[in-house]
Amino acid sequence: MSSPATPLRVGLVGYGLAGSVFHAPLIAATDGLVLDTIATSNPERREQARGEHPDVRFADSPEELWTGDPVDLVVLASPNRTHVPLATAALRAGVPVVVDKPLAGTAAEAYELAALAKDRGLLLSVFQNRRWDNDFLTLRRLLDDGELGTVQRFESRFERWRPQPKGGWRESGDPAEIGGLLYDLGSHLVDQALTLFGPAVRVYAESDVRRPGAQVDDDTFIAITHAGGVRSHLWASATTAQLGPRFRALGSTAGYVKYGLDPQEAALRDGLRPGPADWGTEPESAWGTLGAGDSVHPVPTLPGDYPAYYAAVAAALRDGTAPPVTALEAAAALEVLEAARRSAREGRTVELEARA
Repeated sequence: MSSPATPLRVGLVGYGLAGSVFHAPLIAATDGLVLDTIATSNPERREQARGEHPDVRFADSPEELWTGDPVDLVVLASPNRTHVPLATAALRAGVPVVVDKPLAGTAAEAYELAALAKDRGLLLSVFQNRRWDNDFLTLRRLLDDGELGTVQRFESRFERWRPQPKGGWRESGDPAEIGGLLYDLGSHLVDQALTLFGPAVRVYAESDVRRPGAQVDDDTFIAITHAGGVRSHLWASATTAQLGPRFRALGSTAGYVKYGLDPQEAALRDGLRPGPADWGTEPESAWGTLGAGDSVHPVPTLPGDYPAYYAAVAAALRDGTAPPVTALEAAAALEVLEAARRSAREGRTVELEARA
């Protein structure tokens, strides 16, 4: 590990969508971290990365990041099927790891990785950037301030209109690829619901393959009953011709309704980088509303803050503080996703056992 005055060297595995749009820009923008090496053998992606990060080095294989002169942190932005074997290898080599969601294909694998990291005394965190969406941060503040009273139902949607499948491993029917919307967008939806309202005790789901030629679920609904009594209704779909609200949280005294997506992903896709004072902000016309009945008013949306994730990772590596998202939290979300898949397959509600 480098000295406190020296930036921590980060090795990034993969430079597809996740690596190039999310991880590389956020790592490069974080004080105390430096994007040192990208593991990709794809010449086009190397050329792209060199243009966007001129000082970066390249490795032909992920293993080069934790052998010889190992980096201080490995970030896995590679296909889902590689997450468990690569994270296992890096942790066994003594290198901390950040993994893009989902951490694993099963909760059992996630718990094994968490145990390995704990045994080695290493950081293992999962990139759940949607905890730093502007709407999520705003809703969390409203809940902390008691603005909704007792929350009874939480509705959350990641809906798209993509009537034609795009192909690629995310839409592959091979179970080994861990594709489909349940594990892709569902990972965000479930993580947000559990973060806001606590453990799940009961799960019901409907999951369908709607589009001609599609091989894996593209229209999924999940209903969660939380231990505290809140019911979360979650939608992930690529077949939504008219989009519903991103959030609708209903409480005993008020509700909060928010349409539209956090602007950070679009900004990153457009080549913008964190730093400006207005990063993560949105116009007043996009604000959500709070209230009940005829008494409803706009609520300013807090700025989104994806950079906070890697800032917290850097602090955890330097100071030993808790990582921003733990492997155990990811495992709990995977238990819900597994229960949802079983519920949809068997047409029944699945009970979850509370963990100590």
